[in-house]
Amino acid sequence: MTCQPVNHDPLAPLLAPLATLPGIGATLAERLARLIGGARVIDLLFHLPEHYADRRARPALRDLRPGGVATIAVEVVRHEPPAGPRQPWRVVVGDGTGFAELVFFRPTPRITALAPGLRLVVSGAVTLSGGRPALVHPEHLQPADRASLIPAIEPIWPLTAGIAPWQMRKAIGAALASLGEMPEWLDAALVRQRGWPGFTPALRALQAPATPPDPLIRQRLAYDELFADQLALALLRAHRRARPGRALSGDGRLRAQALAAFGHALTAGQTRVLAEIDADLAGPRRMLRLLQGDVGSGKTIVAALAMLRAVEAGAQAALMAPTELLARQHFRVLEKLSPVRVALLTGAVRGAVRSSVLDGLAAGEIPLVVGTHALFQESVVFRDLALAVIDEQHRFGVDQRLELGAKGRLADVLVMTATPIPRTLLLTQWGEMEVSRLTEKPAGRRPIHTTLHAQATLPELIEAIARALAGGARVYWVCPLVEETATSDLAAAEARFAALRARFGAVVGLAHGRQETAAREAALADFAAGRTRLLVATTVVEVGVDVREARVMVIEHAERFGLAQLHQLRGRVGRGSSASFCLLLHADQLTAVARQRLVLLRDTEDGFVIADADFRLRGGGDLLGKRQSGLPGFRLADPLAHEALLRLAAKDAALLLARDPELVSPRGQAARAALRLFGRREAARTLRAG
Repeated sequence: MTCQPVNHDPLAPLLAPLATLPGIGATLAERLARLIGGARVIDLLFHLPEHYADRRARPALRDLRPGGVATIAVEVVRHEPPAGPRQPWRVVVGDGTGFAELVFFRPTPRITALAPGLRLVVSGAVTLSGGRPALVHPEHLQPADRASLIPAIEPIWPLTAGIAPWQMRKAIGAALASLGEMPEWLDAALVRQRGWPGFTPALRALQAPATPPDPLIRQRLAYDELFADQLALALLRAHRRARPGRALSGDGRLRAQALAAFGHALTAGQTRVLAEIDADLAGPRRMLRLLQGDVGSGKTIVAALAMLRAVEAGAQAALMAPTELLARQHFRVLEKLSPVRVALLTGAVRGAVRSSVLDGLAAGEIPLVVGTHALFQESVVFRDLALAVIDEQHRFGVDQRLELGAKGRLADVLVMTATPIPRTLLLTQWGEMEVSRLTEKPAGRRPIHTTLHAQATLPELIEAIARALAGGARVYWVCPLVEETATSDLAAAEARFAALRARFGAVVGLAHGRQETAAREAALADFAAGRTRLLVATTVVEVGVDVREARVMVIEHAERFGLAQLHQLRGRVGRGSSASFCLLLHADQLTAVARQRLVLLRDTEDGFVIADADFRLRGGGDLLGKRQSGLPGFRLADPLAHEALLRLAAKDAALLLARDPELVSPRGQAARAALRLFGRREAARTLRAG
């Protein structure tokens, strides 16, 4: 007799493909996977109902009232076939206390064959038809002896084309059959304090309830997901801290020269952040730090000084930017500050110049380089890359960040963003990084006066711009589109440029993303040099444009932009010592929410306040940059609504790892199961790239 191997993994049935469930073929499994965002059985169980139909009410027909859901026991009285086209088929039913109609616009043979005298149990929404109570296309219709097939509390799941409610019920039932008891991965005292059920009872209570589920049940499952997420991030932090690095220290000589060229003392915030970075660089482990600074907070000088610390230690440093424009801006700044050679490497650098840069990097003769994606290419070899700085890091994919980090031996990584990151996102998506925040602006920066203007006031606004130009100001005018379309009434840059050029002449320039790179660069250069003084543009000026003489920013159809983007655009002015203005030109009629957003921007320049508000209005976007709104990776939890739970989960996960760093205790082993169920093992591998 041959013994079959026994699978002792209790998670195996839940981690199995959907097609392994009885009655779920390959086609249905594929459709379900698209709907639920995963191909595992547990993914199906995590597809929770959006609401429940309560079918417990069993009134007599004389007590039937429109507007609710009812389950009625009746007898077929007669059929009333359609009197004409587009008329429904009616089945009149009674129960001795009154009469009602079952209405069908697409009757099946089963319906038309219902014989008078047949006893039925029917459930559906109650309406009125010709003065009589009616159930139009009732959701359930069973012979009286099969009434038990109608659920008292029926889950209603989100569906898509090709999946019928009965198919979802069948699939969920099969999935629940494979759900066994799970070990408890949550703190026992917390579970008791909150009155939460176990994980398995909670899932069963939501997917196949006997009574309307208590809100505490969803809260329990939301916390499970948040806990798994925070545990994955805590493991990543522990893993990163354990990675060997190299100590980088210097004598400060190059930094002193750079600060002298800079000509200003560092702010208290810059000094603090630089000290945090220095401690990482000098430590025995690799740095992975996020430098988060609002518009104009002075991140570039901090990055430059960090890079010079690597050079003082005898190594090289690289700064990568997402666009040629931003890379060239960083290059110009570093070239002014750095006492050592700085090179530029972008796709536009070709021929002998490119060869010279590549040779200099490989030989170590070029200690600092600024570039775009060109830095990823195989032909780019460093003699000793010790620090990689990545600006506007959200615009790069994980693989690209990995490629740059792999070009150096034990290279430290500093990522920067000018977009303030909301507290919730810091916990959920950047939790594996150390975070430094620059919250103040350098001395001498004046507030930007922001005002709101309806589209009807455009003529007056243009006259105000005329006065500003006459006074020597330089002005940005940002439009949401490049050119007008037949289906949009939004302002188009080309049309606005033509109108303003006719009004002000050659002083007006144009820059947008569809221009050839050389033409766009020339337009930006003309504006920076003062050859033009009113630049009509799209959002190409959102980052990487630094014209200190620009004092006025007009944003047309401001209500169509995100708050964070409006804040970034506003940050293009206010870079000098003169008073600056941002004029938000909006539609004459605004929704309450749109006005609330613009008023918030008008009333504060605090990018962190704005980012939190923007995040709560639009969601956080995909971690890998593929989706611009919504929170990625969460099915049961809403980190915005459950922010208190999120913070509790972060503390809980950190405490568990402090007590059981290898997760070998009974709770630790259970927590490993939670990581597998919630897919955080794979997420952890992805997040490791920073």
